Amino acid sequence: MGLRRTQAVLLELRRENYQPLNVNDFIGDKIYVERMVPLHQETNAEQRGGSAISNTRIRYSMKATTEANIGSAVKTFEIVNTGNRRCNKQLPCGPGGKWKASIGSLSLDAGEGNEFRNARVSCIAGPCPFTKIETESSSPDHRHFNVSVLNWSDTVTFLLEAEVVHPMTSDMVRETYPVIFGRALNFSLPATAEGPSIEADVSGDPIVFPLGPDLFVRWADCHMVVDRDQSKNYRCELKPGYQFR
Repeated sequence: MGLRRTQAVLLELRRENYQPLNVNDFIGDKIYVERMVPLHQETNAEQRGGSAISNTRIRYSMKATTEANIGSAVKTFEIVNTGNRRCNKQLPCGPGGKWKASIGSLSLDAGEGNEFRNARVSCIAGPCPFTKIETESSSPDHRHFNVSVLNWSDTVTFLLEAEVVHPMTSDMVRETYPVIFGRALNFSLPATAEGPSIEADVSGDPIVFPLGPDLFVRWADCHMVVDRDQSKNYRCELKPGYQFR
């Protein structure tokens, strides 16, 4: 059944750690804002005597990839052929199918856990204009590099060069500072952040509070919302007996 303007409604609002709130109102063209009362409201005296939370900061880690340059690969290879021989449809042939050709190939291996960077192939000797690089490719893991050259004249020499690197993944520890508004602490972390924890001085003692999957902190109730870009927004509201300083 649909609702119509001016119709009387009862709004029942429920949230953990807050007193239930029932509001009688009418359907209208307006925004409804209702304020719920916490179950445990501290008096000013309790706040003054509560445990102090100060010097708060957020610590987390992110994966970082670095590369160590461990050397270079340099190798020459020849494509042996005799020029001015008719192909007569005996493959391989040069462009246009007139002259007999040869194909030379070379494959390099960077080694276990290593990768090639900036691989390049060039002709350094012989009738280079009568050659063509047929294929030039790296394996998906960049460990192997393959090249194939077509030559339809006299013997030529090619040079293959590449840098060899060793990728390494490490954890980078980062810190950020939350925004404190009233009795709530707010912060956001990128989607790739790992192992978040809150570091704070509790009554003057520095303590680290790992959030973990259940977001448990002894002095606050924490909640997390994932945004559309997968970043995470955290909000931690102080429990009774604690205050920010």
